[in-house]
Amino acid sequence: MVKRSEKPVKLRGHHLLCLLGYRGMGYSAEYAANMNAVHERLRTEPETAVALVLGADDLCSCFPADQPYHCDSDTVARRDAAVLERLGLEPGQSLAWSELLRRIAAAVSPADVPLWCASCPWLQYGVCEEGVALVRAGGGLRPLGQD
Repeated sequence: MVKRSEKPVKLRGHHLLCLLGYRGMGYSAEYAANMNAVHERLRTEPETAVALVLGADDLCSCFPADQPYHCDSDTVARRDAAVLERLGLEPGQSLAWSELLRRIAAAVSPADVPLWCASCPWLQYGVCEEGVALVRAGGGLRPLGQD
């Protein structure tokens, strides 16, 4: 059941995977603080509604102005499309985070992450693959600070 009492979290396709591997790193302190808040909300309230969007989302909203803005790039859009296609989803849909985790567990493997995210600066850390593996094993989002 989707939690309707609060505004849904707006996420683009590939950020579904980024959240699985998130360990507190970010492009800036503001970006990390925003991502921490989204991550913690989804971790502690898995029935939170997630609205799937095309393009910039609630995480992109805090991307630092002093860095090259990649949120509208074709590479990122292709990454989003690949993730959503694998999950059988489209922008405009809204699902509970718990349902998204179920779909990821059933359809995504850790080996997919380097294929989709080859140009991502966070790929070298391997945390997204670890996050996908954890979800496939029946887990959810890891509490921040647990490595």
